[in-house]
Amino acid sequence: MRESVAITITESSQTGEARRVAIALATRLGFQETQRGKVGIVVTEVANNLIQHGQGGVLLLRLLEHDSAIGIEVLSLDKGQGMVDVDECLQDGFSTAGTLGNGLGAISRLSGLFEIYSIRNQGTALLAHLWSDSALHPPQETLEIGAICLPKRGEDVSGDAWAYQIDRCRSLLLVADGLGHGPAAATAASQAVRIFQEHHRSPGAIVEAAHAALRSTRGAALAIAEIDFEQQSVRFAGIGNIAASIFSFTERHHHLISNNGTVGHEVRKIQEFSYPWYANGLLIMHSDGLDTKWQLDRYPGLSQKHPSLIAGVLYRDFNRERDDVTVLVAKGMGS
Repeated sequence: MRESVAITITESSQTGEARRVAIALATRLGFQETQRGKVGIVVTEVANNLIQHGQGGVLLLRLLEHDSAIGIEVLSLDKGQGMVDVDECLQDGFSTAGTLGNGLGAISRLSGLFEIYSIRNQGTALLAHLWSDSALHPPQETLEIGAICLPKRGEDVSGDAWAYQIDRCRSLLLVADGLGHGPAAATAASQAVRIFQEHHRSPGAIVEAAHAALRSTRGAALAIAEIDFEQQSVRFAGIGNIAASIFSFTERHHHLISNNGTVGHEVRKIQEFSYPWYANGLLIMHSDGLDTKWQLDRYPGLSQKHPSLIAGVLYRDFNRERDDVTVLVAKGMGS
C-alpha cells in the first residue's frame, strides 16, 4: 500500500470516521488489540486537534514497513493559526481551546516517532508513527523516506506510484506518473514499479527496461535517482514531467534534468546526469500534481524535519487538486 489514505476533517462527526478507518487499517495489518487501541487514540486526538485548533484540515494514513516491522504513519495538515511555541503546546494542561489540553502529550507518548512543524498564521503539520509491536525499533537507515501519493479527487486509485531500494552503499528512488488518471494510468505506473523492483541496475538501464515493458500500457512519465553514499554522488535519469531537486544546508541546490517523452511510447533519448550528494542532503521528487513554484527556503527549519513532514507541507500548500499527486522526500541521515 504505497498510496496514502486521505480523510478530510472539518467537523466533529468525521473524527469517528477517521478512527474507524485507522483501526480497520491496523486490523488488516495485524496490529494486536493494545496497539490498535493506541492507533485509535492517536487518530482521535489528531482529528480533534484539526477541528479545535486548525479550523479543519486533512488526515493522511500510510503503511510503514521495515524488514519484519509494520507500522502506520499518521500525518495531519491544516492551514490554521499555527503555534507560537510548539514546546509549550506539548505540555499537558496547555490549551487555547478550552479543552483539557492533554491531546498532543498523549499523541507524543503513544507514538514511536512524533514531530510537529508549525508557522504562526500559516498552519501546522503533525506526524506520528505507530508500530504493530511497540518493542520493535526499526534501525536508522542511510536514508530517511517520506512520501505522499494520492489520486485525483473523484478517482479511486492513483495513476502515480513511487518506490525505493535502500542499502548501506547505494539507494534507488522512483516516481512514476501514468498517462491520464484512473485504473489505466495506475496500471502503467505499477508496471514501472515492477520493472524498478526487478532490476538492480543503473537509472538509465532501468528506464530503458521500463520503456520496453510499458509499450502495452498508456505509458508514463518516470524518474529514477541513484544515491551513491561512498562516491557522494547522484545519478539521475528522467523522462517526462517528474520534477526533482537536491538540497543541502551548506551548498547550493540542484534541479535535476529530465528529457522529454513518454516511457512506453516515445522516448528520443535516455540520458543519465550526475550531481553531488551531501551528508546532509535532501532529495525531493514529485509528479506534476504538485505545483513547481514551491521554495523550501520560505519554510524556516522545515528541511531539518522528518521527510514526511516536508512532503506534507509541500502537498498542503502546492497540491494542484486536479491531478494525481506524489511527493517523495529522501533525507541523508548525516543531516
